Amino acid sequence: MTTIPSTVSEITPAWLSAALDADVAAVEVLDAHSGTTGRARIGVRGAGVPETLFVKLQPFEEDQRAFLRMVGLGVAEAKLYAAVGNELPVRVPRVWHSSFDDGGSFVMVLEDLEAAGCRFATPDDDDVLAVAESLVDELAILHAAYWGQDLDWLGRHAVASGDGSEAQKRMAGGAAIVRSAVDQFANDLPAEFRRMGELYVDRYRDIGRMFNEGERTLIHGDDHIGNLFVDAGRTGFYDWAVASRFPGMRDVAYFLCNSLPTEVRRAEEGALLGRYRAGLAERGIVLSAEVAEQQYRLFSVYSWVAAATTAAMGSKWQPAEVGYRATVRTTQALVDLDVLELLDQRLPDTR
Repeated sequence: MTTIPSTVSEITPAWLSAALDADVAAVEVLDAHSGTTGRARIGVRGAGVPETLFVKLQPFEEDQRAFLRMVGLGVAEAKLYAAVGNELPVRVPRVWHSSFDDGGSFVMVLEDLEAAGCRFATPDDDDVLAVAESLVDELAILHAAYWGQDLDWLGRHAVASGDGSEAQKRMAGGAAIVRSAVDQFANDLPAEFRRMGELYVDRYRDIGRMFNEGERTLIHGDDHIGNLFVDAGRTGFYDWAVASRFPGMRDVAYFLCNSLPTEVRRAEEGALLGRYRAGLAERGIVLSAEVAEQQYRLFSVYSWVAAATTAAMGSKWQPAEVGYRATVRTTQALVDLDVLELLDQRLPDTR
């Protein structure tokens, strides 16, 4: 078993040779930076290996490493890549190596998507609807493949499924960040933002239980547009750190409410939901229009929570403007979908 490098400098020809079971003569760090994880793009010279690879490993700063160990995201992603990374039925980076340990160390050696000619989409792209259409097609493929399965190989992390005491503790932490988001942004956003924030802080346990209702499958869990790429017209997925076992509609609502421009979502969400349901039906999974609509409205709340908490953290998780723009979009989705009315119906004492 190879060791797990803790710094980019430890990704040596000898280490990479052992990890890839190849003869690597030289390694050059082309770019390296650290955020939620450490990341490096490396040049490689050797037999049977590509000229460039992408490496994810522990963050470079110790306080960020401690945070990542606490929430478990790095190990969870490495565990997924090691278990099924090259078996997933959707387009993901090829996994050349993935390893982790019980102490929170991890490393992933992945395909260099940029070198492969892939494009990284944005909400402002002229073809964002085509990206969304491909996305729901791919989500139907992914979700149908794992529908109802136990997925024992999934890692545990800060937003893993479940409604026990551990999950409630995690959600309490998220509610505290939502409270911060309300304090920071409520005066600049529609009144529904404050109401949703205060409702979530008060009733996150009950809302969390609703998130756990319905048939489970493997979901990407964080499929905002910044975690997607386009390869010859096909939407692909990277950053699987919060892959979980939840109803598949959570992935659909997350993207549509978080990443589609509001006018596109308003015009196309019905067709996109129908397209997703049709993709499931082709693979033997029946999701009624009524259930799909109810789940979509409910999981728009999760999309809102993800955006609001990201915005509240400033630039610690994403560039500050990215989180805020997503918060604007998800708040408008709550308004358009009458989500507060839905929660009033499901949580009768919120009036």
